[in-house]
Amino acid sequence: MVKVNWTIQAVNDIENIAEFIAKDSKNYAIIQTKRFFDSVVVLESNPSFGRVVPEINSQIIREIILGNYRIIYRILNKELVDIITVHHSKRQLKTQIFKK
Repeated sequence: MVKVNWTIQAVNDIENIAEFIAKDSKNYAIIQTKRFFDSVVVLESNPSFGRVVPEINSQIIREIILGNYRIIYRILNKELVDIITVHHSKRQLKTQIFKK
């Protein structure tokens, strides 16, 4: 089974999204946060589940689309995946965060 690691950047992204949503609905902010974490469980058994991020075009940088959000991750090896960022699809993706 593959370990899914949430980077500090990805956790901060979720916290910022939740704070923004909570201005209108604290309940929905909690629900959306849970959805983010639940949506990556599939990576434990299938790390190639997500599509290749078009802006990067690398087989190891992939994303899961969840509503208006892109959960972008890097396959480090057969046993480890890093969730890099959670990004709203309407915003431009800064590709420099994917450089190692």
